[in-house]
Amino acid sequence: ACNSASNATHVANALKTHFIKTHISDDPIGTEYALMLKNIYAIASGIAHGLGYGDNFQSVLISNAIREMRRFVKKIHKLKRNINNSYYLGDLLVTCYSTFSRNRLFGNMIGKGYTVKSAMMEMNMVAEGYYATKSAFEINDKKTKKTKLFIIDAVHAILYQNASPKKTFQKLTEQLN
Repeated sequence: ACNSASNATHVANALKTHFIKTHISDDPIGTEYALMLKNIYAIASGIAHGLGYGDNFQSVLISNAIREMRRFVKKIHKLKRNINNSYYLGDLLVTCYSTFSRNRLFGNMIGKGYTVKSAMMEMNMVAEGYYATKSAFEINDKKTKKTKLFIIDAVHAILYQNASPKKTFQKLTEQLN
């Protein structure tokens, strides 16, 4: 993602191999925010898994995350974009569904009853979504005029306000479409 199509093409061609397919985007701001948000949604996915929610709920959660991401990014940086492109949607899906995702693992531990601190200590890795949650929550509060971000709000309440994951997700299920 780059404002310069020629620079983006140059870098994409340098990274391209027979097993890596590259695409270019003129939306570096939207791409960066999508990269941040996918980590938060992966924590939510992990919490849901840790609480015992099944695959059907996961599909509802992630489809709502896609719409929430679209609303957030559109408010931050108005630009015609297709949020279904792989650098938005593809990265979100792999981060939320992969058992190798640090953020999903972190959320799973929270859903299983770990405290935030104990999950962080046990992981010995950084779950970027923990810090991204606070940032996205504050950006939404200050810059986007309180866009409806039910998933981010739920994760924030659990991670930063000591809310019960079980009760928070029970409320969240009522808010999702």
